Amino acid sequence: MNILIVEDDERIADFLCRGLRAEGYRVQRAADGPTGLALAQDAARLLQDGGEPTLLLLDLMLPGLSGLEICQSLRAAQVGLPILMLTAMGSLEDRVAGLRLGADDYLCKPFEFEELLARLEALGRRGRELGSRRASMLRVSDLEFDRERMQASRGGRPLQLTTKELALLELLMSAPGRMFSRERILANVWGTHQDPLTNIVDVYIRRLRSHIDVDGLPALIHTVRGLGYRLEQPAAG
Repeated sequence: MNILIVEDDERIADFLCRGLRAEGYRVQRAADGPTGLALAQDAARLLQDGGEPTLLLLDLMLPGLSGLEICQSLRAAQVGLPILMLTAMGSLEDRVAGLRLGADDYLCKPFEFEELLARLEALGRRGRELGSRRASMLRVSDLEFDRERMQASRGGRPLQLTTKELALLELLMSAPGRMFSRERILANVWGTHQDPLTNIVDVYIRRLRSHIDVDGLPALIHTVRGLGYRLEQPAAG
């Protein structure tokens, strides 16, 4: 999932860009309304061509074109990119206006970064289904995950995984190459931002590896030291 940040406040924009990149998102930033609208339109065209979905993180008060005007323009053109509106104007009237013009969610400044991440995750699940049905089968190299049957296999050999192991594998396979922090894994798989047991994520990663990265097969699960984990295709050659 790509994130397009349209925010004119340099301090807030820098904070958001650094934080979201650390969470493994690909981030673009626009400092004014017209640039933000143009980038959003580009993202919509790329999506139609089979590209990765983009989520729009949109400030309300922008130079050149307001967040409400951007939202209205995109929805009038039937652009379905998920939109999370950010604003210091938190009155009921402001929120209703944004939602009626097509925003998917509304977050008032100041906000906690963890709350922002949770809202992005929820909107991102919708965004990944834009333009196509949610893929029932995930594939990375010779590793397959059948979402309908909740079964996984590698090289045609069924893997005997627990429910939590399957949930963790599905998360990693949903975005091959993306780094998932331990905090994100906890939030998605265990529904918490605090480790209920010491190093529970590391324990389950080791369990997954014991099933997947075996018998001389190329390793698919990789540690990003001090940050988290990613699952990706083995390097060519």
